[in-house]
Amino acid sequence: MIRIPLLERVGAVVLAAAVGAAGLLSAAPAQAATDDVTWTVRTASNALGDDRTNYAYTLNPGAHLDDAIVVANRGTEPIELEVYAADGYTTSTGALDLKVAGEQSVGVGAWVSVPQTHVSVAAGQTVEVPFSVDVPANATPGDYAGGVVTSLTVADTSANVNVDRRLGIRTGIRVGGDLAPALAIDDLAVQWDGGVIPFLFGDATVHYRLHNTGNVSLSADETDAVTGPFGAARAEATPEAAAPTLLPGDAWERDVRLPAVAAMGVLFASVTATPVVTDAAGSISTLDPLVASTMGWAVPWPLLLVVALIVAAVVFGPRLLRNRRRRRQQAEDARVAAAVERTLAEQHRERALVD
Repeated sequence: MIRIPLLERVGAVVLAAAVGAAGLLSAAPAQAATDDVTWTVRTASNALGDDRTNYAYTLNPGAHLDDAIVVANRGTEPIELEVYAADGYTTSTGALDLKVAGEQSVGVGAWVSVPQTHVSVAAGQTVEVPFSVDVPANATPGDYAGGVVTSLTVADTSANVNVDRRLGIRTGIRVGGDLAPALAIDDLAVQWDGGVIPFLFGDATVHYRLHNTGNVSLSADETDAVTGPFGAARAEATPEAAAPTLLPGDAWERDVRLPAVAAMGVLFASVTATPVVTDAAGSISTLDPLVASTMGWAVPWPLLLVVALIVAAVVFGPRLLRNRRRRRQQAEDARVAAAVERTLAEQHRERALVD
């Protein structure tokens, strides 16, 4: 769990030019700047901790607690910021992002209340903004992720857009109860592209989707393999980039390329994924490996075309030659018959003249 800055997004100005922006989560320091405005955020020092890098709570359904975010204006002019909470989700790149302001939240964004949604911070000053966390009594056990966000909207008249710059701190809540981590491998498929030498080898691409079907955030260690019939010519690969931490219900797609896979006609692909779970204390544990498999084709079509042409030449070649010779003989016989007929006709004309 880390404190994260939320980067800016821009949108076209339309009428009131209200622009929402999703933030891209990254590592500290939590600092943002416009042309003349710079501010930072950090967790407040209180009974929950002094040097926290983010908000991480383990609470039971119905629990309540109070906390705060500290906003510091590092610029020379006062700033006006909006403060709110939002749910998080896993993006297609594997990063944790937050819902935009005004978009409905059902977890962290709904449970975290910020009474002071607008804050003014004088130049060089620091303001502590309190907020509270109220977990519903009927909240289901598991992990929930989001963030407490500060937002500054600045008009860029030269480009006719509003720039929404957001800076926040990641917020994770683990609701107590029966925790059930679970992972699924969906949409598994394998393709063989024929490669540079299509008669012999090509690259196989294994595509699949890691889907967190449990109620606990988790990641996975994966191994991908392809084989021919009866396990022949097995090739394995470990993805270069580690799988991201997936929130409950989130999914993430992966393509893993295995080079120099022999053209064996039928290709069998398998994915072995070992779920990795981090508990509230930071301890890491692994679950039983999950294995999924599928079948594809590794057919050297150019080679088959050549073979088909050879077979066709062997089977139909002699017949074609015989037919050609027959046609040539028939043409020659016709030519001879026509010549004989012309000769006989001339002889007949000559006898008629003599008579």
